[in-house]
Amino acid sequence: MDDVVVTCRTPTEGRTGQVKIPKWKYDSIRRVILDEIEDSETGRVRFKDLPDAVRSHLTSNQLAKLGSVTWHVTTVKLDMEVEGELRRVSGVRPQTLCRSL
Repeated sequence: MDDVVVTCRTPTEGRTGQVKIPKWKYDSIRRVILDEIEDSETGRVRFKDLPDAVRSHLTSNQLAKLGSVTWHVTTVKLDMEVEGELRRVSGVRPQTLCRSL
C-alpha cells in the first residue's frame, strides 16, 4: 500500500515546494486534524497540539511506521492550507487553524 502516494504542496521557504508521502499516512493525519477541529468547541485547533493528537489517535504499529509525527503533521497541514481545506486564524498566537468555508 505504501506505493500509493500523495504529492503534498508545502510552500516552505527554502524547500522545493512538493513532497510525496504514502497515502495512508496522509489520510490518517488529515483525518485526525479534521476530527480535532470538529470536536473542539470553537472549531479551531492549535497547531502545536496536533502532534500529540496524532499520537493519541494512531496505534503503536501505525506510529512506528509513520516516522516523525511532527514532520508529517506539518507536511499534511501545509498541503491542506494550499488546497484551501484549512486556514490559519488571523491574529491568533500560537498558530491556530480552522476549516476554510
